[in-house]
Amino acid sequence: MVMMTRSDEPFLRAFRGGFTAALRWHQLDALWARVRERAEAGWFLYVVGEPPPAAAADAPEVLAFVAGLDARLRAEHREDHCGIVYADDPAAPTFIKVYDPRRLGVVCGFSDAPPLPGWVMSLVAPVDLVEVDRAGRRAAADARRWWRRLLR
Repeated sequence: MVMMTRSDEPFLRAFRGGFTAALRWHQLDALWARVRERAEAGWFLYVVGEPPPAAAADAPEVLAFVAGLDARLRAEHREDHCGIVYADDPAAPTFIKVYDPRRLGVVCGFSDAPPLPGWVMSLVAPVDLVEVDRAGRRAAADARRWWRRLLR
């Protein structure tokens, strides 16, 4: 029997894959239009920090989620650009990360501790990102302690 590690999880592979930002509000509008066209596709609507959903949302739930999230982003991210929504493929999205405007930190670029998104929309069943992040940070801290002991 082959044991699946966390890094083998389809959701984590997708989460760590390549993404394109909706830099401008009209690009976000186009992304949401594509999601609305495929509202019945089986989207998992994951509020990071809550338990991941066990089942995909139905089309009315997806439409309400997109409408509510869009309104919140526009109200709380009062910039002339968006830049906090990322899709794996803006023309045919299957995975979307949305960062909370109130907890941005370093979303793009390099950071030892990038923030988790606030919301994820995915056609792949999610895993608990908070637990994965916690485990990764513990492993990194353990590695740093090991190096410090080695270099003494």
